[in-house]
Amino acid sequence: MTPDDILKAIESHERWLKRKPGGVRADLSGLEVTGFQLARVNLQSARLSGVNFSNTLLSGADLSYADLFCANLDDSDLTNAVLMRADLRGASIRGANLGGANLKEADMRGGAIINDLTGERPTFIRADASSSTMDDADINNANLSGTNLSDSSMIGANLENTLLCGANLSGVNLENANLTGADLSGANLANAKIIGANLRGANLRGALISETSFAGSDLSSAILERVNLSTANLSGAQLVTESGDRSRSLRDIVNDHELWIREQGRGGTRAQLAGANLKDVDLSDINLSGADLRDVDLSGAKMRRAQLVMTDLTGAKLNRVDLRDSDLSGTKLMSADLTDAQLNGALLYPVELKDANGNPTGRFWPSDLESALLRNADLSGAKFKGANLTGADMKGARTVGTQFTDTDLEQALTDA
Repeated sequence: MTPDDILKAIESHERWLKRKPGGVRADLSGLEVTGFQLARVNLQSARLSGVNFSNTLLSGADLSYADLFCANLDDSDLTNAVLMRADLRGASIRGANLGGANLKEADMRGGAIINDLTGERPTFIRADASSSTMDDADINNANLSGTNLSDSSMIGANLENTLLCGANLSGVNLENANLTGADLSGANLANAKIIGANLRGANLRGALISETSFAGSDLSSAILERVNLSTANLSGAQLVTESGDRSRSLRDIVNDHELWIREQGRGGTRAQLAGANLKDVDLSDINLSGADLRDVDLSGAKMRRAQLVMTDLTGAKLNRVDLRDSDLSGTKLMSADLTDAQLNGALLYPVELKDANGNPTGRFWPSDLESALLRNADLSGAKFKGANLTGADMKGARTVGTQFTDTDLEQALTDA
């Protein structure tokens, strides 16, 4: 078809949509339509499988319900286009601009092409939207399973209840995106920026997390089974429900950590919760010994009788935390804020270090509270032994019955 024939086919299609005489449904399957200026064109329900729309201006176009199976949309302008329920299986959308586009319930799974040769297996083509722009796009309830979205920008996109299982989201920018209830099981999220996003109820079971940032995101009730968060950035991430209860994700992390302790590192996964938001959570009677809790926010948390031996709580917010009868032996609490905290009966003993074979070395690791804030904290009955309190602010702290064995208080700030 010539360019004029293509434009006439589009005009005829618009008449067909309006049920006017002479209207015919457009079939541009397999045609070269590259570089055309088709802003705000109406190709709803058109047959466009295999069409080459690369470098084409389709801003504001209506492509809802269109058959775009294995179409080429590379570097096309689809800003504010409507692709609701479009069949984009196996489509190539690399470097395209879909900012503000409507992709509700679109199908972007891989597509299988049947070969003409008898006995030949079908060729499976994966949908590829890598390096594309989907900022503020509405993609809720769409099926993007297995889609390559690597290095794309999806800032503010709505992906609520979207299927992204097995998708390649490495390097994607999902800042402030809505991923509520999304299925990200088995997805590749390496180096993704998921900052300030809503992941409530999202399924991340088995997802690849490597240098992924969840800073400031809401992960409450998200499923994080078989997920290694050791290199993730959880700074300010919400892992607790609004009621202060442990979300499923946090329960999984704690359970995996306790298994890691029991198996001495041969099983389970060490809890890596540095910077996480765990305000008012109830972690009583849990064992997070050896966990990475640097800069975590545990303000108002209930951690009574908790096992926190050799845990790293450097810079943690522990104001108003209930640590009564907890074991903080060998714990790092440098620059931690323990204002108004309850440490009644807590243990802060040194821990004897062991070699690779588990044999005692005769060397001890003390609890370290250098520059910690302990203002108005209740230390009644707590047992400090060989602890480092250099620069610790203990003004207003209650010390009735507190033991400071081999602990130098001269370098601490006290009421004395």
